[in-house]
Amino acid sequence: MDDERVIRGELVLPDGVLADGWLLARGGRIAAIGQGAPPAGREVADHRGMLVFPGLVDGHMHTSSSTGWPGIEGASRSAAAGGVTTCVDMPYDVPRPVTDAAILADKIEHVERLSHVDMALYGTIRKDGNTEDIAGLIEGGVCSFKLSTYEYDAVRFPRIDHPTMLRAFAAIAPSNLMVAIHNEDQELVERLTAQAKAAGETHPIMHARTRPPITESMADLEIFEMALETGCHVHIAHSSLARGFELAAMFRAMGARTTGEACIQYLCMTEEDLVRLQGFGKCNPPFRTAAEVERMWGAVRAGSVAYVSTDHAPWPRPRKEYAGDIFAVGAGLTGMQSFAPLMFTLLEQRGLPVETMASLCAERPARFHGLFPKKGAIRVGADADLCVMQRGSFAFDATAIQDREDARWSPYDGMAMTARVAATFLRGDCVWDGAQVLATPGTGRFVPRQHREGFLG
Repeated sequence: MDDERVIRGELVLPDGVLADGWLLARGGRIAAIGQGAPPAGREVADHRGMLVFPGLVDGHMHTSSSTGWPGIEGASRSAAAGGVTTCVDMPYDVPRPVTDAAILADKIEHVERLSHVDMALYGTIRKDGNTEDIAGLIEGGVCSFKLSTYEYDAVRFPRIDHPTMLRAFAAIAPSNLMVAIHNEDQELVERLTAQAKAAGETHPIMHARTRPPITESMADLEIFEMALETGCHVHIAHSSLARGFELAAMFRAMGARTTGEACIQYLCMTEEDLVRLQGFGKCNPPFRTAAEVERMWGAVRAGSVAYVSTDHAPWPRPRKEYAGDIFAVGAGLTGMQSFAPLMFTLLEQRGLPVETMASLCAERPARFHGLFPKKGAIRVGADADLCVMQRGSFAFDATAIQDREDARWSPYDGMAMTARVAATFLRGDCVWDGAQVLATPGTGRFVPRQHREGFLG
């Protein structure tokens, strides 16, 4: 029984909360679930009075977009402290994105040597359209693909033109793997940005003004038409607009496989926060109006949102500092360590049940990325990945982020939270005890896609 452990608490199961519950972890998996007195003779982690969620599955984050694969170490440490037990990492890495089987194998080796939590991986293609490498990426275990309608870098983060994107969709469609799209219209953004710069309008709010809602909707329509044409599952990687989910539903009604996710910042941050935070509030797409945040919550309540993610992108602090030109600042936010307490707080403020968090932040992302039933829920046979939440009155402290020093910043710094992550378990072992990360680099494992079944929610 050396590899057996009992974890006690209020278990957030797929069909409700089990008060005074317990689960038995054996060999890294959940062997039994019960209520009341647990089996005798096992080591017990007693979290009675606390909510025990499945370990969160962050379906959209970037460990290596600024620092390369060494960034896996710090970002995954932050994940452990935030109750995120599975990261689904984007492929837009420095200096080369994950565009073929050899690069994927190299990244997997780094994941298994550096990561503190488990990690699934996206694949992508080059700007020149190496669609012949798609099969090798699928065989190598990528869970999904990521392409973009907007170009940040011709190599690392390219815009894929329409003919190449159509060809990629057609190649991926038979596998049932999802293709997530960064959805902004290149021509509109570039023209509006050039006009703003020419007029000397480079203050923070101009980031939102040069990326208005139509830049998203135009891109959504393009990619969803291609989804309808090819049969590929096409997914908005981060809709800041409720309209994105409406368009996805409209195309599904026509027979397309179309979905979209919401990043947590679009459920709480507004244009006023962009002005307040300056560079530390810059992300793409940008924060929207308070009215749009309300519409986003309407989409959550309606069940239109595939899942909620963070789009965690831990740029070094100097890259986020505003010095008069918002366009010179890196786009992206930190978010994994704040993910669980912030989502819990937002749901509580809206009067939504805790099961909503287990669904949108664990089970559904696991299903969309083909990681379920191994990941995403407290159920017999699943990995014993758990996020233990302690209710109370807390303030998020960016200086406590478990990453390199220049990544210890957050748009949520000082925000009042109604819970904290008291413990995180990865495959039955405690990797965060509420004060320090107990995992070491290499504790985490690469998690390949488990099957070829599609999921539209």
